[in-house]
Amino acid sequence: MDNKEYLNIFRKTGALMEGHFVLTSGRHSRSYFQCAKVLQYPQYLNLFSKIISDHFKTFDVNTVISPAVGGIVIGTRVGGDLDKKTIFAERENGEMVLRRGFSISPGEKVLVVEDVITTGGSVKEVMQVVEELGGQVVGVGIIVDRSNGNIIIHDNQFSIVKLEVESFDENEIPEDLAKMSIQKPGSRSLKN
Repeated sequence: MDNKEYLNIFRKTGALMEGHFVLTSGRHSRSYFQCAKVLQYPQYLNLFSKIISDHFKTFDVNTVISPAVGGIVIGTRVGGDLDKKTIFAERENGEMVLRRGFSISPGEKVLVVEDVITTGGSVKEVMQVVEELGGQVVGVGIIVDRSNGNIIIHDNQFSIVKLEVESFDENEIPEDLAKMSIQKPGSRSLKN
């Protein structure tokens, strides 16, 4: 399949939305990928998970970790496909941390799985958590890379869909976009 076919899946399931969005990164965009809408359908969850897990099946992986909330569903499924321990990091007081009794041991080889990246900020924070605990990030798997491959988070980075999606700093929003009401569908709360 190519990007166009994947985009058709996102449109058909309502996962690709259009309007004025504030992304988790704080940047503004005309489009938003709500991967939860596509991943609610088992055939697409299984498809995307298989593509990512097939890419990393020869890697030495002990654990799959995802940032909450967006990456949890795909990360859990990839972990199941690879038959590996699967955990997630979440925000506590604005910082990405492991909670719920999750742990990473020194030397543990970890695959990070995320649904969508624009700047890669959440993935970078998860990688930092892994490394601070002595784990080794062996790769990053992503469903949608909104940077079109311009954001390189890891040497072993893989994304299913790469798109150049325009995003704007809040000080450079085009006039037509500024006239639209803002939606903040991301999982990280932002200051108004």
